[in-house]
Amino acid sequence: MRIGVLGGTGPAGKALAVRLASVGFEVVLGSRSKYRAMEARDKLVAIWPDRNLPIQSADNDGAAGCDLIVLATPWDAAASTVQSVESHLNGKIVVSMCNALARVAHEFQPLVPPRGSVAASVQAAVPKAKVAAALHHVPATELGRIDEHVDSDVLICSDHPEATEATAEIVARIPDLRPLDAGELSNAAPIEAFAAVLLQLNHRYKTRVALRFTGLNDE
Repeated sequence: MRIGVLGGTGPAGKALAVRLASVGFEVVLGSRSKYRAMEARDKLVAIWPDRNLPIQSADNDGAAGCDLIVLATPWDAAASTVQSVESHLNGKIVVSMCNALARVAHEFQPLVPPRGSVAASVQAAVPKAKVAAALHHVPATELGRIDEHVDSDVLICSDHPEATEATAEIVARIPDLRPLDAGELSNAAPIEAFAAVLLQLNHRYKTRVALRFTGLNDE
């Protein structure tokens, strides 16, 4: 499977791209500028020269041609970015990992985007795609350290069962990440908003927190 990361030159996009490549996925790092994507890709590969990481670069249009798409743009650019490549997304699974957050004084606060969540806004922007919301709570810094495992649960929600299943299969390939089906896309609103709580904990306790749920039996 080739996975395209739209807006892949930011911290979350680069971290996810290198982690996916480290477990064998072919990744295309996308950006509005193909040159910026190329520069980001070269820097990532240079960090792990012995890994032979299967990462390529392209503009967002090129990355949208992949089999499955991950949206890692700033939240307020998410809907416009998928609209700009809509012709490539019909019938495809699009995973939104965007959180609508703002820092106000010393606190992180969730924002309420149109339609209640970024993921719902993305689904409305590309109605023929199959949008899933996932990966909101995985610390980007730890995700990008591919010589270490990331211990976290990953909540996934979508109105399309096949999108939930495909996203869960990708997450399960990453050691110590556990995918959990969190229901329909309406649940993306509280999932995205809870990222503000995790950031506040990181700031308060000078750490990197992640989610783990107890009482669930691994299947």
